Amino acid sequence: MQHETGNTGCLYVVATPLGNLEDITLRAVKTLQNAGAIACEDTRRASILLKHFDIIGKKLISYHNYNEARAVLQITRLLEEGVDVCLTTDAGTPIISDPGYSLIHALREKGFPVIPIPGPSALTAALSVCPLPVNNFFFAGFLPHKKGRKSRLAFLSSLNTPVVFYESPHRIIKLLDEFKEAFPDSELFIAREMTKIHEEYRTGTLDALRERLEHETIRGEFVVVVNPACKKNKKTEQDNADHY
Repeated sequence: MQHETGNTGCLYVVATPLGNLEDITLRAVKTLQNAGAIACEDTRRASILLKHFDIIGKKLISYHNYNEARAVLQITRLLEEGVDVCLTTDAGTPIISDPGYSLIHALREKGFPVIPIPGPSALTAALSVCPLPVNNFFFAGFLPHKKGRKSRLAFLSSLNTPVVFYESPHRIIKLLDEFKEAFPDSELFIAREMTKIHEEYRTGTLDALRERLEHETIRGEFVVVVNPACKKNKKTEQDNADHY
């Protein structure tokens, strides 16, 4: 395949389903079929997807946070040999809170073509059914696990726009507890297990949502949307009332 850099290969950044395999696009399937190699976070999970669409005989490259430097070199060599490579993540769109930045940056620096194959994304899927005003929003992704969480939350709570977080089932209660200080009066929207059997969407106050989760078996990755503007609006209303 001829590309802008001559006979080198192309990296395709391919979005894959969040859970329901029927959500994959026709273009994504075709791109995976035509590629010579596929870079993926977990080769076992990628194999399930490929087998479902009868895509066999592909070279799978393990690409995750702990082997990025080595994987970047391996993918670069393949592209130099004229092999097209797909980059996928375990679910959704690569790079968005997933490994891949180092690869994209390195390949762009070297002049290799990098093409997006758009499709499923946990961020846009959650926002598309969110009842909070999200025509503008700030995407915070995953907070740092330890150092910097408090200062990051303090900054985010100062924004006059909804903030979107990603969180794991193991840390969701901790995140909501931290919201008590950062977003005490805000309305929340929570999405989890999107497109899967147990998918769920909830809207409510911080205390109400935390209480429900505390008494449940928590499963699945979370998208949490919090609207700090609610807190500011209530304060503004109170300030205005104090002047009458």
